[in-house]
Amino acid sequence: MALCNCIFFNTTCGQHKYTTYRSFNSHHFTSDHSKVQSDDVEGPLIGDHETQESEGGEADLHKYLVGCEKNPGHRQFIPVDTFTLKHLPEDLQDKDLYDYIKATADKTVRVSVEMSSPHRPEFWPKTTRPYPFYNKSERRNLRTGSGRVRYVYKFQDGVLQDGGPGHTDYTKCWCRKCEGSNSPSNMWWEFYVTTATHVVFDDIEASHTTLRLFYDKDESPVVRVNKVSVTDVNIEYDRCRLKCVTCDKNVGNKLMEMWKHFFNVWGKVRDKYKDSRSNHKFTFIVSHPHGCSKQVSVGHWKDRLKVSERISKFTYTNCTCPGSSGANVQCLDYHVHWTWFNLVHSGSFKPGLNYSGVIYVHREDVFL
Repeated sequence: MALCNCIFFNTTCGQHKYTTYRSFNSHHFTSDHSKVQSDDVEGPLIGDHETQESEGGEADLHKYLVGCEKNPGHRQFIPVDTFTLKHLPEDLQDKDLYDYIKATADKTVRVSVEMSSPHRPEFWPKTTRPYPFYNKSERRNLRTGSGRVRYVYKFQDGVLQDGGPGHTDYTKCWCRKCEGSNSPSNMWWEFYVTTATHVVFDDIEASHTTLRLFYDKDESPVVRVNKVSVTDVNIEYDRCRLKCVTCDKNVGNKLMEMWKHFFNVWGKVRDKYKDSRSNHKFTFIVSHPHGCSKQVSVGHWKDRLKVSERISKFTYTNCTCPGSSGANVQCLDYHVHWTWFNLVHSGSFKPGLNYSGVIYVHREDVFL
């Protein structure tokens, strides 16, 4: 797959030095902006996080689903395997948009973490609002959130395959299976996942993180990736990017095909809806509520809250639950700078109103 508008740069992740890829237009985020500027909100915009904590581990997740108090019965969630065009608003029952939502769902993953870093702060930056899971490093309770695959790269003998120059400084797979093998694979796939920082805070937590892929329904085969590291993180903006690896050919090829399909349908929807902001505020989210199978929720965004000139966060009406933290939030026609970070679900204010992390929004280049 060709890499569009990218440059290469070297970085180090754990013991591995590698060459990776960044858009020419990527924006470097700092922590200089904490005030939300809008008509009715002047302080930092922080509600309740939506990670799912389970003292009983994986076995108890369904119990939390059944006993949910925020959305009893989960009537506003749509199982991804039964999602159809008719679930969209009448004026948006469009095959391309439907395909885009399904393609986004394909790349949605459950993020499971079994460790809390001792480096988590006591409060959210520049607030007295408690930061999730502070001072919990002695506990080993499972907690789950959601994330989405961003970019998939195939390597053989350290050389990038399927188009585009690129290489690594290592020639063998570095997944957990290969790390302990005398004959590690010379072919592997690396991919990135975006989630919320309060879900995976740093490399300490990443080393105790597992991704479950393709979890579309209760009966889905269990497919896990457990070699994860943090490549970029911003506490204040609540964004985290994970780097992951697998040498399982079935998993790698499936991820690659899903990414290519997503790229194609994204282009169609971008072109079709780039001028529709005044007509629609349609928003969709695909997540793993309570750590269970994927669900789609549709709604609309209410406010774009400016953090600075081109830095914003959004509020929206989509149904979310514990386990939805870190899920991708898609506001139709707002070009969140998709080549770098994407909009993630950060938390909930009250029933019916949720909010995202922070994102760079183009003023003039309006896409999806």
